Amino acid sequence: MRNLKRMLLGVFILMLALIILAFILENQQSVALLFFGWSGPQLPVSLVVVVALLAGMLIGPVLGWFLGRSSRSARKRLV
Repeated sequence: MRNLKRMLLGVFILMLALIILAFILENQQSVALLFFGWSGPQLPVSLVVVVALLAGMLIGPVLGWFLGRSSRSARKRLV
């Protein structure tokens, strides 16, 4: 049973990697993002999307940890 779970996890990770690779290879046209008058360099669409995904994957847990910590301290003050 344990080996089956590992094998399924490996297949899932391999499929995810193949999907990401296909996305990157299909989205090579360059774009320049404009944000509050600041224009970024010309980068492939796939790079912009992957960087945004990774930033969200880092910011989300940190924000969740911070908000969870503040709510725990508020609950301790109530008790």
